[in-house]
Amino acid sequence: MATMRLVSFVFLLLLVSIGSSATPTTRWRKRVREPCKKLVFYFHDIVYNGHNSKNATAAIIGAPTWANKTILAGQNHFGDLVVFDDPITLDNNLHSPPVGRAQGFYIYDKKEIFTAWLGFSFVFNSTLHKGSINFAGADPLMNKTRDISVIGGTGDFFMARGVATLRTDAFEGEVYFRLRVDINLYECW
Repeated sequence: MATMRLVSFVFLLLLVSIGSSATPTTRWRKRVREPCKKLVFYFHDIVYNGHNSKNATAAIIGAPTWANKTILAGQNHFGDLVVFDDPITLDNNLHSPPVGRAQGFYIYDKKEIFTAWLGFSFVFNSTLHKGSINFAGADPLMNKTRDISVIGGTGDFFMARGVATLRTDAFEGEVYFRLRVDINLYECW
């Protein structure tokens, strides 16, 4: 009888320990991270088309052999390499005072779809922010919103990490487009 109680007690203890380990503990729950900093900027790109050299902030510097450097190549612009030094503003007006410059490049990298790969920095020159934020990633241009990585920064944004959501805010043919850039930083120093 005593052994039966001992076996029952050990069995009950085993069931309780198994049951308690099956419930998730707070340290294993996935933590939803909140951004430590949120920013919104507008990026204005004016591509040189052979006639607008005074206003152009971007130029095709590499093109496939069948294309030229004043008109984007083909339907999806495959093979074009564009460098830019674009103004960034706090609102969507091109004539607003710039808070910095977007400097970098994009490569149209797919034949079948309209998409690009971006590598650039926001270099700030205002009293609001000092330093830079660096970005890199694929940009499937036909999607309403696209996410690219924030991969670092300097000054106010030293070693920043996060995500930038791009939205095409305006598109005027092959010459001008404006992006709204919503930046969520998850590592702020």
